[in-house]
Amino acid sequence: MAEAKSVLVTYVLWLLGGWFGLHHLYLRRDLQAFLTWSTVGGYFGVGWLRDLVRIPEYVADCNEDEQYMKKFIERLKTNEKPPFSSIRFMSSVLVSYIWSSIFWMAIPEDEVFGINFRPLLYLTPIPCALGVWAVGNVGREQGSIWWPLGIAFATTPVLWMWDDSNWFTAMTFCSAFAFDALAKQWKRTYPKKSSTKKRVLVLSVCVVLYLGLFSSYLYFNAKLTDSEGDEVKFQDAVNHFFTSPWWVDLKQSLVDTWTFAQHHGWAEVWKQIIDLSDPHGEINAHKVLGVGQTATQSEITAKWRALSKEFHPDKVKDENERRKAQERFMEIQQAYEVLSKMRSKRTAKNKKSVD
Repeated sequence: MAEAKSVLVTYVLWLLGGWFGLHHLYLRRDLQAFLTWSTVGGYFGVGWLRDLVRIPEYVADCNEDEQYMKKFIERLKTNEKPPFSSIRFMSSVLVSYIWSSIFWMAIPEDEVFGINFRPLLYLTPIPCALGVWAVGNVGREQGSIWWPLGIAFATTPVLWMWDDSNWFTAMTFCSAFAFDALAKQWKRTYPKKSSTKKRVLVLSVCVVLYLGLFSSYLYFNAKLTDSEGDEVKFQDAVNHFFTSPWWVDLKQSLVDTWTFAQHHGWAEVWKQIIDLSDPHGEINAHKVLGVGQTATQSEITAKWRALSKEFHPDKVKDENERRKAQERFMEIQQAYEVLSKMRSKRTAKNKKSVD
């Protein structure tokens, strides 16, 4: 007999990786795990939150708890087939719509290597039916894919001619209705434990295919809008990014950091990062007062006095201008205080080291 699953462990996994379906993987509900991951936490976290109250039932089902099985047998006696569930039905419609949309967007709009891939759009009923079938086979319910697939293919031409702007949504509803009315039935046994290698292989293939569709959309069809409102193809934007001054400078900085670390060690790199982050506000203080890093205390004091006199709020009559002058005046005072404090601290430290 398989080792009993823990409710506590399931909740921990739900909290740590629930958006990726980690708790479902623990309970061998691989299909539900993939659905959760592919819809970003069960349609942007909704399914993840719902699992909060469903986890005890999931665990009892996985462990084939005696009380749970008694209730399940009673349901089998009462209902010849699983009763209609509005939540499951709408979930199948939403997943179907998402998967169909991703497939639709992934087909290249332009020819690739002289090949026109647009005819593949006629295969959109396949991801539509797959979405319906996937939701319909979660938990103690199951059903064949053939009814939702056949209805999706059969109704698509009619729906397109009837209303080409809403045929997509109508197709998912028709496919979901077909599964609910003609295909679904009870799943009387819990899925048998498969080898870890097989589970990982199947899930990996599904994830790669799903990400492949996303990648195809980004590379071939996705567009960005610049500050002037002009659209730029994503692939062109990426290519230009790697030749942009910003990336060239960043790349050179990373190379310089790596070279510095090879000669001085990563501890010194960390110290440099801390210093550049200006934890004491000293770099910014020099900038505010307009003095260099090597300025003496007398130069700093002279500059502070000149700026304090120039931006003193009492010299400004306009209320709005006075407020700006006051903010600038306070900034100058704080900068001087920071630099004076740091100079005094270094002087005391040097004196102590000499003694």
